[in-house]
Amino acid sequence: MSEEVVKQQETTTEDVMSEEVVEPTGETMKKRVVITGAGIIASNGKGKEEFWQNLQDGKTGYRPITLFETGDFLVNMAGEITDFDASLYVGKKGLRLLDRSTRLLISAAHLAIADSQLQITDDNTDDVGVSVGTTFGSLKSISDFDEVTLREGPRYTNPALFPNTVINSPASQVSIWNNIQGFNTTISTGFTSSIDAMSYAYDFLQMERVKVVYTGSVEELCRQTYDGFHSLQFLSGSKQGEAFVNCPFDKRRNGITLGEGAGLISMEDHAHAVERKAPVLAEVLGFGYSFDPFRIHKYNPRGTGLKESLRQALENAQLELKDIDYICANANSTQAADRIETQAIKEVFGEWAYKIPVSSIKSMTGECFSVSGTFAVIASLGALAKDFIPPTVNYKEKDPECDLDYVPNVARKARLNNILIITFGPNGSNSCMVIGRYRG
Repeated sequence: MSEEVVKQQETTTEDVMSEEVVEPTGETMKKRVVITGAGIIASNGKGKEEFWQNLQDGKTGYRPITLFETGDFLVNMAGEITDFDASLYVGKKGLRLLDRSTRLLISAAHLAIADSQLQITDDNTDDVGVSVGTTFGSLKSISDFDEVTLREGPRYTNPALFPNTVINSPASQVSIWNNIQGFNTTISTGFTSSIDAMSYAYDFLQMERVKVVYTGSVEELCRQTYDGFHSLQFLSGSKQGEAFVNCPFDKRRNGITLGEGAGLISMEDHAHAVERKAPVLAEVLGFGYSFDPFRIHKYNPRGTGLKESLRQALENAQLELKDIDYICANANSTQAADRIETQAIKEVFGEWAYKIPVSSIKSMTGECFSVSGTFAVIASLGALAKDFIPPTVNYKEKDPECDLDYVPNVARKARLNNILIITFGPNGSNSCMVIGRYRG
């Protein structure tokens, strides 16, 4: 055998050995990501412990609106946060020019950062990011600013109020108030903004761009938003002759109860969390998404995108159907959405659908639009920490088309391992998230 052939064989052998020791890529190599803190300001609880306890007790947060006049509406109920004072969380200095959305979010951020026990310093600030979902967060500020401009002229507007009109202002203020100098982004995808913002944060952690991300969402209750939903007759009680009722999956349901709030979780690289001995609430296992536009303001009756996002979430989390112990549903008390969600769960999970508890915390918080997904995630963290399943309250009359186990009216004790969280909206967006019990 020639020396040249021997050299070729040796080279080939080395190449094969090199290929054999290359570490696999793809799903098996995902970095572990955990949740190390949560902060929430909701109509039925401020701070995670109060929020969790009120979910267990089935306490609702909707009440007659006091933030604006409702005399020209057919309904005046909403998930309004009462007795909210941002200075209790962040002090009085610097609040005067901030709008309600921003005050809500920086208060939730204060709670989340404290809960995660992370000291943000000049040494680690570049390793911390912010990812926030919101859709109507600046609507009132824009409206108020433009009203002065149109009535008095642009020379008479207060330029210091202009930053509130920008949709990324709340997220930016979180970074400003807490000296966070990593990435800062705002996601606006409607009903799914929360989960989409969390998915974005998760991707940044996977790419090792940061080590910690405070991610979640915010929406404020204001006349402009309420008027829009009322005009579309999307609100319960907004149609002539219909009474107000908030009862997801119940046959009597006739529309949403609009709510507000803010919430952030601390999403963190697992190795970093272990290194600093951080408290771990849960592990992020996967996401699924699908954009499935149908008609403006109309849900796709076949739920095509929703079913695809459910399947993707399970695949991304590397879980079997039987591994899901609880589904924190999107159900918002509209006829179409609750029926479509039930059908999608049954088609994806088959016979297991009837064995998995499904409930809607919107029966207690109302439909909070972009922030609803964050509330669902924080509720699910409580379910893991406190071993309970939040109930679907106000459930009285069974709908033959909604026939799953909706945990009616009373919280249920249960030891949960994996939770599926669902968000979707009539704009065609569908996003799901899976979190699991932390196993070290």
